[in-house]
Amino acid sequence: QVQLVESGGGLVQAGGSLRLSCAASGIIFSVNIMGWYRQAPGKQRELVATVTADGTTSYADSVKGRFAISRDGAENTVFLQMNSLKPEDTAVYYCDRNQWSLTTGWLHYWGGGTQVTVSS
Repeated sequence: QVQLVESGGGLVQAGGSLRLSCAASGIIFSVNIMGWYRQAPGKQRELVATVTADGTTSYADSVKGRFAISRDGAENTVFLQMNSLKPEDTAVYYCDRNQWSLTTGWLHYWGGGTQVTVSS
């Protein structure tokens, strides 16, 4: 089992910045992809950004150039630096982790979420 704990959410004015963190603990496999999703009220959960174990990143078009995903050298913590925040970025942000091993195949885990609110 893997536990994901997010932190860093909060209230910020439009144009401001926040940095989210997600710490993974438990049974960690080196083959993995970590990412951030978000869900605004009344909307479906959407992918924000992902980072593979070798550091390859991808972003939703809506956040390209404003958000940056990164991970630490131990591969157990992922960060989301959010700059130039807009009111439409308001959502609960969820960390997720997909990891693989020869014996288990791909396994997926969600964090509990952290609220980000951007005021206009």
